[in-house]
Amino acid sequence: MALAPRLGEGVADWRDPDAVRGAVRTWVAGSLDTAEHAGRAVLVAVAGQELLGLVAVSERRHFSGQLDGYVGELVVAASAVRRGVGSALMAAAEDWARRRGLCLLTLETGAANRAARAFYEALGYAEEDVRLTKSL
Repeated sequence: MALAPRLGEGVADWRDPDAVRGAVRTWVAGSLDTAEHAGRAVLVAVAGQELLGLVAVSERRHFSGQLDGYVGELVVAASAVRRGVGSALMAAAEDWARRRGLCLLTLETGAANRAARAFYEALGYAEEDVRLTKSL
């Protein structure tokens, strides 16, 4: 839960910051609470006693009916950024999905989160869907 606030970084500036903080805490708590369920896992990176990051993965059905692997949350401690932790966690998530016989691993990130989008692109992820928003 200590890493949850980092998931709010890069969210569009028109979103309520308090609501974002509450949402990311709920996401991480939900992933941790259900990690033992079939088709779900939370994988962690640690060094000694220090938690460096985590990735929550699950099975998720695409609207086409295909069962994909899905990354719900990937978060790396600020002290571990650019040290290969995120890449290692994503490699572990990909291995998890492959072992389950899944052909695709999907995830979502905010359009405003340029650093995350560049990170995922460097790992070979391609944009599939786009959500558009208009302030009223």
